[in-house]
Amino acid sequence: MKTKSLLISILLFLFIPLFLNAQSEFVDLEMVYKIKQEGKSNSKIEDLSFWMTDFVGPRLTASKGKLEANKWVKERMESMGLQNVKIDEVRDFDRGGWDNKRTYIAMTKPYYVNFTASPKAWTGSTHGEINGNAVLIDITSEKDFEKYKGKIRDQIVVMPSSQTYEVDFEPLASRYTEDELTEIENESLSRRSRGNFNYADYLKRRQFRNKISEFLKTEGAAVILNRSGEFNVPRSNGVRYKSGDEEPIAELNLPIEAHARIVRLLKHKIEVSLEVDIQNEFSKNPKVTNVMGEIVGVDQDLKDEVVLIGAHWDSWHGGTGAADNASGCIVMMEAMRILKALDVKPRRTIRIALWGGEEQGLHGSRGYVEKYLRNPKNYKLKPGFENFDVYFNMDNGTGKFRGIYLQQNEMVRPIFEAWMKPFNSMGMKTIAIRNTGGTDHQSFDPLGLPAFQFIQDEIEYGRGYHTNMDTYERLIMDDLKHNAIVIASYVYNASMRDEKLPRKPYSWKGKKK
Repeated sequence: MKTKSLLISILLFLFIPLFLNAQSEFVDLEMVYKIKQEGKSNSKIEDLSFWMTDFVGPRLTASKGKLEANKWVKERMESMGLQNVKIDEVRDFDRGGWDNKRTYIAMTKPYYVNFTASPKAWTGSTHGEINGNAVLIDITSEKDFEKYKGKIRDQIVVMPSSQTYEVDFEPLASRYTEDELTEIENESLSRRSRGNFNYADYLKRRQFRNKISEFLKTEGAAVILNRSGEFNVPRSNGVRYKSGDEEPIAELNLPIEAHARIVRLLKHKIEVSLEVDIQNEFSKNPKVTNVMGEIVGVDQDLKDEVVLIGAHWDSWHGGTGAADNASGCIVMMEAMRILKALDVKPRRTIRIALWGGEEQGLHGSRGYVEKYLRNPKNYKLKPGFENFDVYFNMDNGTGKFRGIYLQQNEMVRPIFEAWMKPFNSMGMKTIAIRNTGGTDHQSFDPLGLPAFQFIQDEIEYGRGYHTNMDTYERLIMDDLKHNAIVIASYVYNASMRDEKLPRKPYSWKGKKK
């Protein structure tokens, strides 16, 4: 009997502190109620969605479109009553600005049909409309260059593609099931596989593709047609280009339905005539810019500390960057609007940052880190590092928040459990210890700083992102309303705590390794 009592005492000694810790995180449920009511009853999500997609248009990094979009969102932040609003230059961008002014392609022989296409960013223009026959090249090694020398000047070159379309019987849009969320939540000691992807082979293919492009340029090809996209929707991407270099050959991305039709006709020895007109404009804009605004903290001891929220404002040029990533920007703007509407007086400063240059390498958020948190040359920490509290990011499309990734920061689990509890009935209840990547929170996480991305329903993200169909229609308004309410609550909770959120150990200590 004594042994049993002793065992119970030991268990209580071990687990009561953990229980008390989980219960000790204060959540202002009255404020959560107010946030929910404001977010549901007075939502401006649909209004923001129109202005931040249809109105401002595509926002390729450093483009004139992105510069105009910056001005609009700055004015909107100011009209919301945010303070210290600014367009902040944070990094050099050697490609400069690029805007597409006209894209037209049609097949005129053996019959007429116009195709939907998207030019590769930072490629050049045609010299007016080109009318000519398509030439399919087949270059698998450098020795193949010889057979095309002197034969493709002023020609419309069709690049080969080994990809074929396969019917997919999975639904285009879906929400996470309970089993899938449980799998995400469960911790695993094994590393997630990258499948059959071989990075070394990828680099070799890219280097060889660059040699082909250089060959075609030297030989004087007029335009290059690539296969990229499906469902008659071209995908957007860009070429490596440095401002001041000679403009690359004009390149168009055609979806598989158009590209493969041309290829099959040519392989059957049927002449294919095309007319193509591509007009692109280069501009000198050598900076990556973020747009920022604040609700300034009121606590004399804590007001210099920053609770940061953000999403990337840049997009590719084919659509209007709705799901990727106007959706995240819309949610963050609405969260700030909710807090302003409730006239909150946060102890810490709440800052919103809409990043530039994410699509080309997280330039905006990394530039922010370099400017305010850590010197990029000697890695010495700046005052902003100590004053940094937490960063919350959204960049997984329009889907509803179902939980949050901890980025292996186990210390924040009991805090987030308490913050998430009022949203369990709204479908948000999963906390995953694992890391997730591919977006701007990764600029902060390696420094040990608390930086988090939410678990979101994927909806049809993989189908629409980086394509001409990434427009207003991809947005689910109720999901965005849900996300804005969650963000506003998390931000408020973080801004009012006595202590900053716990950090992961940071071992560099201001010295470059």
